[in-house]
Amino acid sequence: MDRKRKAVVLLSGGIDSTTATAIARQEGFELYAMTFNYGQRHVAELEAARRVARAMEVRRHVVMKIELDAIGGSALTSDIEVPKDRRPDEEEPEIPVTYVPARNTIFLSFGLAWAEVLQASDIFIGVNAIDYSGYPDCRPEYLEAFQRMADLATKASVEGAMRIRIRAPLIHMAKAEIIHTGVKLGVDYGLTHSCYDPAPDGRACGRCDSCRLRKKGFADARIQDPTKYVDG
Repeated sequence: MDRKRKAVVLLSGGIDSTTATAIARQEGFELYAMTFNYGQRHVAELEAARRVARAMEVRRHVVMKIELDAIGGSALTSDIEVPKDRRPDEEEPEIPVTYVPARNTIFLSFGLAWAEVLQASDIFIGVNAIDYSGYPDCRPEYLEAFQRMADLATKASVEGAMRIRIRAPLIHMAKAEIIHTGVKLGVDYGLTHSCYDPAPDGRACGRCDSCRLRKKGFADARIQDPTKYVDG
């Protein structure tokens, strides 16, 4: 009997990582989800990741605790104010303060370690270089560089047993296309969370970059956004 292929999925509980997980499932992988409690300013995304993992019937879901708030440097891990009311298409002369230093490098490194232990051939990450906030670790050239590093850094690759592929199926998709793709794959986006600065009751602020990108994506897709926003 053939063994089912395994994939590690980096699951934040947002639109992109959830859609990437659905794509991995559609491709027939046995799913191993990894979520990070990295000292972010709220736990809503962790709860969303757990909901998505259950809905996707992942084989195992681990939540890794990494205290990036100990070093700060981001509006998501410190008391820096989260920017609000910027247009999704507004040009930003600098990388926004919601960038978390080296976050995807750290997350992919943990995913790479687990993939090697599991003998999982693929790691799925939901990064996107079209409708995004301008983070440097969401670009194709970054992922290509990490792939080269992974090829050099793992025993499995060096010994020729297995190459672990870094998969970013959404990298060239606009947000509306991502949402359409997820809907076709049966994703319930009501399980997901995008807001950087939710209210105490869990409602999304509707004003941060992530909320506004989400709103625009659903509007462009002509699909109702199931998110509960503070502004209704």
